[in-house]
This record gives sequence, C-alpha cells and structure tokens, in this order.
Amino acid sequence: MELDEDYLKDIRALIERKEGDAVKSILSEFHPADIAELCNDLEPEEARFAFRLLDNEIAADVLVEMDEDSRAKFLELLPPEIIAKRFVDNMNTDDAVDIMRDMNEEKQEEILSHIEDIEQAGDIVDLLKYDEGTAGGLMGTEMVIVNENWSMPECLKEMRLQAEDLDEIYYVYVVDDDERLQGVFPLKKMITSPSVSKVKHVMKKDPISVHVDTPTDEVVQLIEKYNLVAVPVVDSIGRLVGQITVDDVMDEVREQSERDYQLASGLSTDIETDDNLFKQTSARLPWLLIGMIGGISNSVILGQFDNVFATHPEMALYIPLIGGTGGNVGTQSSAIVVQGLANSSLEANETIKQVGKESLVALVNATLISLLVYIYNFVRYGATETVTYSVSISLFAVVMFASIFGTLVPMTLEKLKIDPAIATGPFISITNDIIGMMIYMAITVMLS
Repeated sequence: MELDEDYLKDIRALIERKEGDAVKSILSEFHPADIAELCNDLEPEEARFAFRLLDNEIAADVLVEMDEDSRAKFLELLPPEIIAKRFVDNMNTDDAVDIMRDMNEEKQEEILSHIEDIEQAGDIVDLLKYDEGTAGGLMGTEMVIVNENWSMPECLKEMRLQAEDLDEIYYVYVVDDDERLQGVFPLKKMITSPSVSKVKHVMKKDPISVHVDTPTDEVVQLIEKYNLVAVPVVDSIGRLVGQITVDDVMDEVREQSERDYQLASGLSTDIETDDNLFKQTSARLPWLLIGMIGGISNSVILGQFDNVFATHPEMALYIPLIGGTGGNVGTQSSAIVVQGLANSSLEANETIKQVGKESLVALVNATLISLLVYIYNFVRYGATETVTYSVSISLFAVVMFASIFGTLVPMTLEKLKIDPAIATGPFISITNDIIGMMIYMAITVMLS
C-alpha cells in the first residue's frame, strides 16, 4: 500500500490529538509491512504512540519490517524491559538478533535479563557471537527437529508439539543422538510409510547444508542454485544449530544489491535518502576528492603538450571522446566481471581466460569505433591531417587498455579478498581517463 503525503498528514494529525481509537482503526486494516512503512515516516515519538495501539505479535512483526535507522531511533526511546517483553519475546531468534546487534553490550545484557524464555535468551546470546556476514549471524534456531530412531507415531506427536511454537515450517530435520544432522524428513513419507517404520529408514539423507562460518553471499548462491526455501546450518562437528530461510536471504540479497550499487556509484558508505547532511556529504566526498585529483592530474598531463595543441588545436575537441569512451568501456568490463564473481559464474582463478575473452570483445568494439571516427575525421579534415589518424589510433588503444584493465582490477581484488564492487565505479573511470590522456598525447606526438 502506498502512503501519500496527505494520508500521512491525516494520521499525524490524529496522533497529535491523541485519538487512539481512530488511529487503531486505521492500523487494523494495514499489513505489518505497511505499518512499518508508516512508522518509518513518523517521528520516533509518533511511532511510539502508534505501537502502543498494536498487540504484541503485530508490534513485533512491524518492528522487524522497519527501516534499520528508523528502528534504531525508535528503540532508543524504549527501556530494555519493554523491548524484551513487548518485542523480543514475540520474535524469532534471528529477528531478535537483528534488532539487538547494533546495540551496545550493556543494553543487550539488560534486554536479555528480561526475556522470559531462558532457552530463547540463550539462543540469542549464541547467535550474537557469530559474525554478521556469516551463516551463523543470519540463521534462526526455530525449526522442527526429529530423531532418526523415532517411530512414525512418536515422530508425529513430537512434530505437533514443536509446531505449536512456530509461524512457518519449511523442513523437518533429522538428527542422531548426538544432534548431528542426518537428513530431512519428507512430510509425504509420514502419510505413506508404515507406522512401524523408523525415521532413519524413510528420511532423505545427506541434505544440502552450510557451516556456521560460511559467508552469507555463498549461502545466497546455494539457495538460489538449488531452489531451496531454507537451508540447515551445522557447526564444526556437524551438529544442527539453526536454519536460514528464504525471507532472510531476500533481505540479504537486497542489502548486497544496495551496497554494490552505491559502491559502483562512488559512495563510500551506505546511505539513505533521509540521512542527515553530514552523513550524505561524508559518503560522497571521498570519491569526489579523488575525482578532483584525477582531473587535476589530467590538466597537468595536458599542460605538458601546449605546443601540440598550438599546432593542432582541433586535437582538443576529442579529449572528452577519449576520456569518456575509456571510462565507459572500463566500467562495462568491470561490471560484467563483478556480476560474474557475485553469481559464481566466474571464478577468480579464471583471470587469463576472462582477459582473453574481454580482449576479443574489445578488439571488435575498438575496431568499429575507431573506424567510424576515422571516416568522420577523413571527411572533415582530409587524409593528410594528424588528427585523422591520431584520434582513431588513440581510441583503439584506449578501448583495448580500458577493457583489459577493467577486467584485471576486480579479478585481482577478488583474489586479495577485497570487495570487487569498488572497481566498477569512479576508480575505473578516473584511472582510464588519466591513462587515456597519456596514450592520446603520446600517439599524437609520435604522429606529429
């Protein structure tokens, strides 16, 4: 549901007048995700008024769906006891960890001390120990688990008991007496198998699983590759410790896409449209300063060739063409490589193969582009002018260099365990611009 500005003003007016019944009536028609969108646009105190009108389960769902920055500001208003009893007690462990991870240790401990379910509190403590960028930091502990030695009636009884505390059941996992993952129990087998059968005789063995230290991007690729709705997580000795569901993965995919897009756009940190002036400026300024240095470097390079421009002033007209084409080609090549590395269709050890492929593509593109420019300059300046040959040869060389450079940089960064997404933005454009000018001037001097 879209919340237009007039509708938002009406709700704010009702909140300002403390008309709880009217606001509650409006909120009752909303999905928790829509209420979260509304609360993102409200001031923290206004959101607090709206939350008081929701029952605990709905309030917990809304908090999970809220934007991280808006949620953090809202939670700052609440005492730890309220956060624990009103929200955490009604959340899955992975969602509880998400809202608590950025809090300071003291507040985390206070919230944990007020959680009624000691087992849930223990699970949250365990999950907080895992790195945010790993399967352990993404997983939840709510799942249905059966023992491989149980009979069908015993299994069904236990599944019913466990299911009472769960919102969704994705898979039923089978463990041995030491809690090591052994398989997945197909629900169809529960109906078709004789009651005397044991679970281990009908389970699907060797399920796809991930380790607690598996990076989240690998988890995303695994779920996408095998079309899973959930994947079990095991520890170093194979014990089942949690599961990652497809909704958690979708959130991770969205966050990765936003991060990569911002890196490629030249933003040094994650920002939102409603972030304050200082945060937005600090995120944009670093690459702008680097771009400024690149521009100054270009002017210094060009300044060394005043005599060339004095003799052939028409050469200056093609500076934007050389710089822009090199930047575009480099960005295209690096973007393709980064995408391939992200979806595992390309491996870091395939550098030579990928460079060779990009070189062939660049050869075709460079030939066509330089030929078209040559024809244009031939018609405009004639066959005897330096510009006719210099621009075309320079353009050919720049396209070849930019394509190879745009391929090598992200592949190298991947080998060095540095996010290759940083290569797709201003870094490639600025570097290619400087090198392109050097190539252009060098070839012009040689032909003059």
